[in-house]
Amino acid sequence: MSLPPAHDDVMGLAAGFPSTGPDAWAELAAAVVNRSRPEDRRVDGAGAREALTSHLPGGLDIDPIYWPEPGRALGLPGAMPFTRGRGPRHPDLPWDVRQLHDDPDAATSRAAVLDDLERGVSSVWLHVGADGIAAGDVAEVLTDVMVDLAPVVVSSSDDQPAAAAALVAAWETKGVDPALVAGSLGHDPIGQVAARGGTPDLAPLADAVATCRDRFTGVRAITVDARVHHDAGASDQDEIALALATALDYVRHLSQAGIDPAEAFRRIDFRVAATADQFATIAKLRALRRTWARVGEVLEVPEPDRGAWVHAVTSWRMQTRTDPWVNLLRDTIACFAAAAGGADAITVLPYDHALGLPTAFSRRVARNTQSLLSSESNVARVADPAGGSAYVESLTDELARAAWAWFGQLDAAGGAAAGLASGAVAERLAATRADRDAALATRTLPLTGTSTFPLAGEQLLQRTARVRLPGEGLPRRRDGEVFEALRERTATGDVSVPVLALGPAREHTARLTFVANLLGVAGIRPDVVEVTDAADIAAADAPVVIIASSRTGYEALAEASVASLRSAGVQRVLVAGSATELGGTTVDGEIRDGMDVVAFLTELLDLLDTPRAPQAGADA
Repeated sequence: MSLPPAHDDVMGLAAGFPSTGPDAWAELAAAVVNRSRPEDRRVDGAGAREALTSHLPGGLDIDPIYWPEPGRALGLPGAMPFTRGRGPRHPDLPWDVRQLHDDPDAATSRAAVLDDLERGVSSVWLHVGADGIAAGDVAEVLTDVMVDLAPVVVSSSDDQPAAAAALVAAWETKGVDPALVAGSLGHDPIGQVAARGGTPDLAPLADAVATCRDRFTGVRAITVDARVHHDAGASDQDEIALALATALDYVRHLSQAGIDPAEAFRRIDFRVAATADQFATIAKLRALRRTWARVGEVLEVPEPDRGAWVHAVTSWRMQTRTDPWVNLLRDTIACFAAAAGGADAITVLPYDHALGLPTAFSRRVARNTQSLLSSESNVARVADPAGGSAYVESLTDELARAAWAWFGQLDAAGGAAAGLASGAVAERLAATRADRDAALATRTLPLTGTSTFPLAGEQLLQRTARVRLPGEGLPRRRDGEVFEALRERTATGDVSVPVLALGPAREHTARLTFVANLLGVAGIRPDVVEVTDAADIAAADAPVVIIASSRTGYEALAEASVASLRSAGVQRVLVAGSATELGGTTVDGEIRDGMDVVAFLTELLDLLDTPRAPQAGADA
């Protein structure tokens, strides 16, 4: 059979379009940026680039556009430097769909595990200990699981050896061939110290690795769980660096116990957070594999063993208790990013995870999120689908280099455990967290349904709370907690603020909507009074009043409105927008985009004499 003839009429998609370089693009961008700027604030090409650049907590910048770098080697999946993944995807099971179970009621967890496995989940994750399933109940929870088909992993915040021993005992009770068993024993003593304080005990690691090497050959002994750092405020590069440093501490300890680095690499996997910043998550997973492969290269680990096995979990830090349905969107984006980034296993936390123990419905939605992406959307039909993108390749490179630099500093100072003991890790994460808090407070980093577009009159979902273990580890906090604390202050009563909407609707609607949404962040109801004539202004019996309108509305009615409010004894008059629009009328503050929303609403609730909510610790 002869091959079909070659065709010369290949369509050039860019044919006929003029070529544009970076400098020309910048000038075009400046022309667009300057359209909304006054004459004295106009920028050139370089200024336009800066105006359109995003600055991430942790020091990385996202440029407005990326250009291909000639000569950049992309590499292949399954080969050094493993940036593009550990190998091609399986067409029927592109990644391990893993569900978390931590309900302390053994019967409930047993039923939930079976339900998940029968409906799309491919592996089981049991959280064992005082804040989850009791070690003595692990065998009962796994009663219905065919462990030669479904991998099982355990984690623990208080007794990892007991959790591992319980899992081994459950496998042995099944009587299946140990070589057919897969999963992880979940040892991570440095991670446990990061979460709860204390001194890490690495003694059980060698025996755990030997057990896997000699009997359960398809099982990994150690899981480096970097989510503890993520939840404490780590940037993506911080998370990678601490994962590398922790894993290297384990490899060195095992080497001293007579276990060579290659065997150690085979028995270690990584657990990282996947967030709704899809490109950052994709790049993080790629950079983690690249940097871990470099560690293996330095340690002369055979190339096939250098690929990092990565379990991605949708971020607890990004979840909100208020309007938790938005978590469905966040989790879907995070799951997509984890898949595109080449995660070997993915766990989607239920949308109500931050509220407490999930329901059967929320677990169903979590597992079906993965099923839809893998089976119907075909997200993972191509290995490393983002590979070759100038943006993704550049971001991967920046994350890898930034993580490698701090990893080197940590290693020079004694490693991950030493960094925790000295306080260096806590200090760095606190600084990054402060940057993130500032972006959250000004809504540069918005939380839909919580810091923006709040659901008015919302009644929080009620769930069974998890046990919170005491400890002195790294602080653990969700992004939405500060806003949820504001909402708690108004949950027990009707708290309102008068808002004078000056002029006709066309003049005040935009800023009235902005004010209403801003007040709603703290659960404050805007008591709207429309003022179309100076004669309509009535005395307001309130410590604070907001006026909202356009420049035209302010010119017509602001002076009379403010004078009337002052004479009525209103302590503070605030204006939506800029006070310069009021001419010579003096007010006590501005409400505008870019302000510190947390500080403003806290001060406002104090002025309204709303009691502060009790201080809460880390939850769920």
